[in-house]
Amino acid sequence: MPPRPSRPRPAVNHFRPHPWHGLDVGPAPPDVVNVFVEITPFDLMKYEVDKVSGYLIVDRPQRSSAQHPSLYGFVPRTYCADRVCRLSPKARQGDGDPLDVCVLSERSITRGEIIVRGRVIGGLQMVDGEDADDKVICVLENDYVWGAARTLSDVPKVLVERLQHYFLTYKLVPGQPTRARITKVYGRAHARKVVLAAMADYAQHFGH
Repeated sequence: MPPRPSRPRPAVNHFRPHPWHGLDVGPAPPDVVNVFVEITPFDLMKYEVDKVSGYLIVDRPQRSSAQHPSLYGFVPRTYCADRVCRLSPKARQGDGDPLDVCVLSERSITRGEIIVRGRVIGGLQMVDGEDADDKVICVLENDYVWGAARTLSDVPKVLVERLQHYFLTYKLVPGQPTRARITKVYGRAHARKVVLAAMADYAQHFGH
């Protein structure tokens, strides 16, 4: 009996790209970026990407009773170093991490370790100790409620206040001074500069 002809096999990528270095920054930066989600509003643990393996690891349990008010993650192929620091006058250095992003979504997204597309509308100029630790604020691209927002004034002020309160208190230990402070709340124009600076810092430190 003649051997059965072999069927062509589909090409399979056996390797998962590293979410920081292996994913694209987004379709139209600095306005529309990809965000790798590490934490959802339903998480009581602080997860973050392990810089070596690219998998999520448990950083620590959330110390306070507050839960994150939005999706939280980072923009791939960004890095907070000298250029980001120069946009934050109260900081002395970048925090050495990819650029942090909060994404507002009208519908609940309960899964982490996914990629969402965010439209940049503003941010919080946060300084943690002496480190520039900006939190860029995005809306979920094509969101039916927030998708039309183009700058921070297009979303309710209380949403931004919740983000400020969370980042000012999530590391707070009763009886001890807090290291984190928010020195400025900025709109889309400055947020675009922060994204571009973080992209340039990444290119300098890790190459294109």
